[in-house]
Amino acid sequence: MDAKLIIAATQRWIETFVIGLNLCPFAQRVFQAGKIRYVVSAATTEKTLLMDLTRELQSLAAIPITAVETTLLIHPQALTDFLDFNDFLDPAEHRLAQLGLEGVIQLATFHPHYQFAETEPNAVENFTNRSPYPMLHLLREESISNLAANPDELLAIPERNIETLRRLGRAAILERLQSIAEGSQPEK
Repeated sequence: MDAKLIIAATQRWIETFVIGLNLCPFAQRVFQAGKIRYVVSAATTEKTLLMDLTRELQSLAAIPITAVETTLLIHPQALTDFLDFNDFLDPAEHRLAQLGLEGVIQLATFHPHYQFAETEPNAVENFTNRSPYPMLHLLREESISNLAANPDELLAIPERNIETLRRLGRAAILERLQSIAEGSQPEK
């Protein structure tokens, strides 16, 4: 497991997919400012990943927002099966609550096989949360509040993203993701 290669692929995904398709209107600012902390976990079990998550939640809460705004906890060897990953979210949210960080940090989730409830596995909407590796995004609530004065704008993001991906089409999405995996830049 080469952490540098994993981080590089994740950064290409953020730059060309998340920012390039404007799936997250907040990503470009923190990405360009270098305020994303990338942590590659060596965890192979849920228990070890939960320990890593605990450490990263505590770390993010302790670091000033001016230094690190958000953390991506990338775990390429743990919870590679999406259903196992999805089941892990309850213990992860419970740990967030145990640490007294509800309302301070929220968890967003990304996975190579992400599938929203009631969708087909290959539905384009699933690609809004598909990433090169399983990862937990530790996101400061303060960041969201500061950037999104209008809550209706936040609620509109998922539908806008689905529409963007539908217009792009599944074949173009897969081509773009393949380019990211290979380390090349996708065609615009």
